[in-house]
Amino acid sequence: MRKPTRRVPGVLATGTLAVTLAAGCSSSGGSPGGSPRSDPPPASAVEVTKPYDDLRPTRVEIPAIGAASDLITVAVTVEGEMAVPPAREPMQAAWYRLSPVPGEDGPAILLGHVDGYGEPGIFHDLHRLEPGDEIRVHRSDDRRLTFTVTGSERVPKEEFPTEAVYGNTEGPELRLITCGGVFDDAEHSYTDNVIVNAERA
Repeated sequence: MRKPTRRVPGVLATGTLAVTLAAGCSSSGGSPGGSPRSDPPPASAVEVTKPYDDLRPTRVEIPAIGAASDLITVAVTVEGEMAVPPAREPMQAAWYRLSPVPGEDGPAILLGHVDGYGEPGIFHDLHRLEPGDEIRVHRSDDRRLTFTVTGSERVPKEEFPTEAVYGNTEGPELRLITCGGVFDDAEHSYTDNVIVNAERA
């Protein structure tokens, strides 16, 4: 039996990350096709709370929806919220570096906007992925890994399935997360999250 994988420290264990992720992911700069609102305050990342040896994913490719992006690394802001890619760069995807490196046991978390400032985002068509579709991840050690989609769901942000997304797994898995549902103009936020699960092929 494989040893349990490490759990992401701090906010994950409390369940608060579901709320902070939902808030961060949703700030896409205005409703699709609408005028950009004023710039949000910059997110300042705090130091990583686990050893970080610079091994990281560098690129994600999803052929079924024509999505490809280099990966930046994000952690959490000084307010304790998960950092997200800049809303003004909606085609930029990110790896949450307090989750496992893709290829390690456990759920590696990749984030992307559904849109931003009236433009489609890198994960705009994430909801179209079906079981069996491939997700390819390049790493800084020159390895290229293939994951296979096992399922997806759209859930209200207030019902974000924290344990299912961030809980330990016996092998390498991916969680791709973006926004979905209806855009609430008053809240400058989408009502739901789209979550895609994938396992190492």
